[in-house]
Amino acid sequence: MSLTAVLVVVVAAVLIGAFGIRVSRTTSDFYVASRTVSPLWNASAIGGEYLSAASFLGIAGLILSFGVDMLWLPVGWTGGYLVLLVLVSAPLRRSGAYTLPDFAEARLESMTVRRTASVLVVLIGWLYLMPQFQSAGLVLRTITGAPVWVGGLLVAVVVAVNVLSGGMRSITFVQAFQYWLKLTALAVPLVFLLMAWKADGAPGVSAADAATWQVPLAGAKEYGLYSTYSLILATFLGTMGLPHVLVRFYTNPDGRAARRTTLVVLSLLGAFYLLPAVYGWLGRLYTPNLARTDTVVLTLPAQMIGGTLGDLLTALVTAGAFAAFLSTSSGLTVSVAGVIAQDLLKGSVRSFRIATLMAVAVPLGLALWARALPVADVVGLAFAVAASSFCPLLVLGIWWRRLTTTGALAGLFVGGGLACAAVLATITGAPSGFTAALLAQPAAWTVPIAFVVMVAVSFLTPHRVPPGVARTMVRLHTPEDLDLDRGDWRPRSS
Repeated sequence: MSLTAVLVVVVAAVLIGAFGIRVSRTTSDFYVASRTVSPLWNASAIGGEYLSAASFLGIAGLILSFGVDMLWLPVGWTGGYLVLLVLVSAPLRRSGAYTLPDFAEARLESMTVRRTASVLVVLIGWLYLMPQFQSAGLVLRTITGAPVWVGGLLVAVVVAVNVLSGGMRSITFVQAFQYWLKLTALAVPLVFLLMAWKADGAPGVSAADAATWQVPLAGAKEYGLYSTYSLILATFLGTMGLPHVLVRFYTNPDGRAARRTTLVVLSLLGAFYLLPAVYGWLGRLYTPNLARTDTVVLTLPAQMIGGTLGDLLTALVTAGAFAAFLSTSSGLTVSVAGVIAQDLLKGSVRSFRIATLMAVAVPLGLALWARALPVADVVGLAFAVAASSFCPLLVLGIWWRRLTTTGALAGLFVGGGLACAAVLATITGAPSGFTAALLAQPAAWTVPIAFVVMVAVSFLTPHRVPPGVARTMVRLHTPEDLDLDRGDWRPRSS
C-alpha cells in the first residue's frame, strides 16, 4: 500500500511537471518562470521546496531523541524568513538578477567574485541534496526492504525528468502541489494518532524523562548550550543564503510581490511546523527505542493504530515523505543547474538541461558514499555554510556601499572555507568532545569571522569599491512605484 502511494506521488509529479512543457518556451521561463508567479502560488512553491526531508522526517526524529532543544530547528527555519523579509527580499528582486552569482557580479562588478559565489552555490546545493537522496533510500527500504540506493536513484531520476521538461515554470507547479500534499500527509494521520492517544488514557512522559527531555538546555545533548545558540544563528541567517530559496524571489513580478510572498510563506511554514513536533512527542511515548529515529513519522500509525487504517495512514505519510524529497530536490536542482549552465556552459536551454544531469549525479554519489547522519543535522550544516558565506555578502552588499571586491572575496573564502571544512570533518567522522560540537555546529564562530573579515578587508582596500556602486544601490532601493528601467541584468560573461 505504501509502495502504491509512492508510485502515485511520482506519477503525479511527472504529469504536473509535463504540463510545464506546454508553457515553457524561453530561457526566462526555464530560469525564473518569466517573473510572472503570483505571491500565493510562489509561497506555496517555496513551502514545497523548503519543507525538505529534514522538516518532514528529521525534526520529529531529533525531538524524539533530544527533546525540546530541537524545537529551535523549526523556529529558526521559519524565523529566517523574517530576516529575509526585512533585509533581502525586495532589494534582491529589484536587482533583476537570475541567480546569486548574478547578484554578486552586479554588485561587486567582478568575475572573480561571481565564480567564487558560483562554487559556493553548487557546494551548498549538493550538500542539501545529499540527505534528500539518503532519506529517500531510507524510506523505500523501510516500506519495501529495497537497497538504500534504490530510493535515492528514483528521486534523482524523477527530479531530472521534471527539470529537463520545463525548468522553473514546471517545477513551480509541482512544488505548489507538493506543499499541500505534505501538509495533508502530516495533518490527517495526526488527527487519528491523537484520537488513539486519547483512547489510550492520554499518557505523558515519565518524570525521569521530563527532567531532561522536556527541559530546555537540560543536558539531553552534549554541549547543548553552545549547540543550541549556534543552531539558532545558522537557521536564522542561513535561510537568506540558500540558493534554491533566493531564486524564488527572482520569479516575482516586483519587490512588493516578493515581500507579500515572504509574509505568506511565514504563515504556511508556521502551520506546517506545528505538526512534526507532535509526532516527535508521540514517538517519545510509543517508540522511545526506535533504532533510526528519522523513521518515527512512518512508524507511528502502525504502532499506535494498526490494521487497515494504520496501513492507509502509513501510506499517506509515506506519500508526503516522497513529496518532500521530490519538491526540495527539484528546487535545489534548478538553482544548481542554473549556476552551472550560466557559469560553466553557454547559458542556453540546452546548457541548462546538461547542467541538470550534473546537478543530480554528484550528490547522488555522495549520498551513497558518505556516512549516514540524521537528516536534519546534515541540512543544518548546509544552513551553516550559507550563513557563513552568502549572508554577509547579501547583507553588506545590499546595505553597505563601502563593501569592496577584495573584502567580499576575503569573507567568502574565509567564512565559506571554514564552514565547508567543518562540514567535511563532520560527514567523514569528526573527533569527540567540544571539538566535535564546534565542527557539527560551526555557525557560532564562522559567521562572525566572515562578517569581520569582509568589513576589515573592505576598510583596508577602499580603492576597490566598485565604480558603479552608486547606480547599483539606487537600483536596489528605489521603490517600485517610481518610473525606473528595471530590465533584467545580464552577466558580462553571457
